[in-house]
Amino acid sequence: MRRRKVAYGIMMGTCLTLFVLAWAVVSRFSPPVAIAMSVVAMVIPPFAAIVANWNVDRRD
Repeated sequence: MRRRKVAYGIMMGTCLTLFVLAWAVVSRFSPPVAIAMSVVAMVIPPFAAIVANWNVDRRD
C-alpha cells in the first residue's frame, strides 16, 4: 500500500509541476511546448489512479 501511495504522489506531483511550469515559465518562450506539456500532464492522472488502485482487495 505504501509503495502505491508514493507512486501516486510522485505522479501527481509531476503532473502539477508540468502544469505550473508550462503556463508560468515555458509559455513565455514557446506556447506550443507549453501546450504539449499540458497534454502530457493531462494524461498522467488516469494512470496515477490506476497505479493507486492496483491489486486493491475488493472484499470488506
